[in-house]
Amino acid sequence: MDFSVKKLASDAGVFFSRAVQYTEEKLGQAEKTELDAHFESLLARADCTKNWTEKIYRQTEVLLQPNPSARIEEFLYEKLDRKVPYRATNGEILGQYMLEAAKEFGPGTPYGSTLIQVGDCQRRLGGAEREFLQTSSISFLTPLRNFLEGDWRTITKERRLLENRRLDLDACKARLKKAKAAEAKAAAVPDFQETRPRNYVLSASASALWSEEVEKAEQELRVAQTEFDRQAEVTRLLLEGISSTHVNHLRCLHEFVEAQATYYSQCHHFMQELQKELSRRYPNSFVVNPRSVRSPSADPSSALPINSLSPDTEPLQIEEVQPPASGTRKAKVLYDYDAADTSELSLLADELITVYTVPGMDSDWLIGERGNQKGKVPVTYLELLS
Repeated sequence: MDFSVKKLASDAGVFFSRAVQYTEEKLGQAEKTELDAHFESLLARADCTKNWTEKIYRQTEVLLQPNPSARIEEFLYEKLDRKVPYRATNGEILGQYMLEAAKEFGPGTPYGSTLIQVGDCQRRLGGAEREFLQTSSISFLTPLRNFLEGDWRTITKERRLLENRRLDLDACKARLKKAKAAEAKAAAVPDFQETRPRNYVLSASASALWSEEVEKAEQELRVAQTEFDRQAEVTRLLLEGISSTHVNHLRCLHEFVEAQATYYSQCHHFMQELQKELSRRYPNSFVVNPRSVRSPSADPSSALPINSLSPDTEPLQIEEVQPPASGTRKAKVLYDYDAADTSELSLLADELITVYTVPGMDSDWLIGERGNQKGKVPVTYLELLS
């Protein structure tokens, strides 16, 4: 018990000394040991890494799980070291609803059979999303969280110890400075007149006491300097390890991008298959706006009008085009269409026009006539009638 009391008193004295030193530094009444420029740059880079890693981690969580309640639930299960219960994705739920609706409407009806196809596609999309979420969590979120909850906490702990060692060092420097000042004052005060020998004895005794105090302060300073240098080296090694952290996070980022690319590629493949199947079953009712399916990664020439002719073909002169003797058809316009140039014909939804083709035209376009107006029109905006 006596040892514990002594230790408690010693710790309280150290804490008080640090508090006094810290307060005097803030008030500008005490000197502060500054770290070298390289060390300061390491600290700044570490803080920057921590701040941005935390922001990226939080926003990635929002991207992968937009529902805050679900995120809190997963966090609690993780802290309790329990397995997170199965939770269907939105795509899987939508697909299940569509399949159940198809049973009610009748799977043999056009609507019911289409619901089955679309519902199955939505379930596959949901499965791909689940796989993406699991892969991203393991390969990207977990390493970021491990850094924030592991490496960064260790760095923070060692930095706190370094700050304490610095305060102890500066407090020792302040005590030594005060002891030397008192020693010099004691040596200058004595009156060496023979008529006052007592003053000389007292002052000589005080000077000796202050000399002992100086020696003690110098010894404490050497110990404090050694502890500070040792802690500074430990902290420096941890801070230099941030470079390895960047390399590890770079690898995780590549894996995250790969998971995203795989997920979106699967989604695109599933939707293309569904689109082709619906187009095959309902060729006149399932149409696609040609302006909405142009690939953003395509060649710049893809930005030109779809009806552009090949370089070896002479430009089509609309005014010279004559309808064939046979082969003209009526067509119903499905969407409004604004002509891109004078060679095209603007369309209004639900109107009827006459269409035909001429040699050398792109298969995605026809010649359309409405009264005395004539021009090229996109096939996908039309429903051809018999």
